[in-house]
Amino acid sequence: MTTAAAALDAAKRALAPVRSGIPVDDEHELAARIVWSHLVEPGDGIAGRLIAELGAAAALEAIATDRPSGTPELTSKELEDGHKRWMPRLAAAPIRVALEVAARAQVRLVVPGDGEWPTQVADLGPHAPVALWVRGDRAALARLRPSVAIVGARAATSYGEHVAMEFAADLAGSGIPVVSGAAYGIDGSAHRAALATGGLTVALVAGGVERPYPAGHSQLLNRIASAGAAVSEVPCGSAPTKWRFLQRNRLIAALSDVTVVVEAGWRSGSLNTAAHALEMGRAVAAVPGPVTSAASAGAHRLLRDGAVCVTNADDVRELLGRRSGDGHLFDLRDDRPPTDDRTRVRDALSARAWRDVEELARRSGMSAADVEGILGLLQLNGEVESGYLGWRRSTLPA
Repeated sequence: MTTAAAALDAAKRALAPVRSGIPVDDEHELAARIVWSHLVEPGDGIAGRLIAELGAAAALEAIATDRPSGTPELTSKELEDGHKRWMPRLAAAPIRVALEVAARAQVRLVVPGDGEWPTQVADLGPHAPVALWVRGDRAALARLRPSVAIVGARAATSYGEHVAMEFAADLAGSGIPVVSGAAYGIDGSAHRAALATGGLTVALVAGGVERPYPAGHSQLLNRIASAGAAVSEVPCGSAPTKWRFLQRNRLIAALSDVTVVVEAGWRSGSLNTAAHALEMGRAVAAVPGPVTSAASAGAHRLLRDGAVCVTNADDVRELLGRRSGDGHLFDLRDDRPPTDDRTRVRDALSARAWRDVEELARRSGMSAADVEGILGLLQLNGEVESGYLGWRRSTLPA
């Protein structure tokens, strides 16, 4: 058995758990995509063109020879260069181990043609992912139309984190999914706020989706996977690298209709995400910050170069074109509370007495579910604290 055949066989044998619930129309083609996801680095355009031309299985067979010949779309030199990159990774054992890890971590595979596949990544052309590995709800990927990416500095200021939370809470609370990269700073703030409102949020990670990175966001990624999805294009066991972070950014941009840069330094990776969005014809927006803040230098650079200036979630919704005929913004999910109901919940709280959710619901005239969503937002901002007896206004300095 050749090395390529052994790799395909290993993928087929361990395929069932990562495809649970999704029929396999062509096991050979699907197994080949699993092998390719081990062979290539994200965004490999040569592999993408070859797979698009021949199909994953035939493309794998084509590169299994020592001297691959050219095709109408690729020269022999391009294939030879690809062959040198891919073949050192062609082995059955790592594929088998990665699939076993995926099965234990309940990571699932999504490929083009699946109902869950996000078709908007086709805008990446030959640089589109070969497959996506998902921890959480696979169907979340198909619900990202429309969606908004909220990205920014890891070393964010309190201003930046506050703005990211306000944007994410308002957008996710009205039914617009929030996409980000699960990093410290702006990304984490956006994810947390979206979760607090019960909205959908999806995290794109640079390494294997079963290994939380950064480690300090382990619990956050678990929450994202429970309520939405954590997604990667590299298989389980893959380490996050600088290249994979940069390539991960192109997926954030591709999955989103609008990319909002909240806060970014002059050389921030968020500018890379914005550049990918612009290349695909997506809308790019930036939030202005203090002119004296180095953390906003990159955002100001985007604004100078033509990005749309946004100062609240309504501005972002306008970019999405989500306006009704009379010019009023409409709510995409009416069962979620608008964020301006926070005033009603604040009024129902006491700084001294603990009050449970039911009492706060009665005092505010809102449902208990709506009150719980607002309390999550207020807690993110440090305005309230929870205890055994319920909730009260925070007694700690803001």
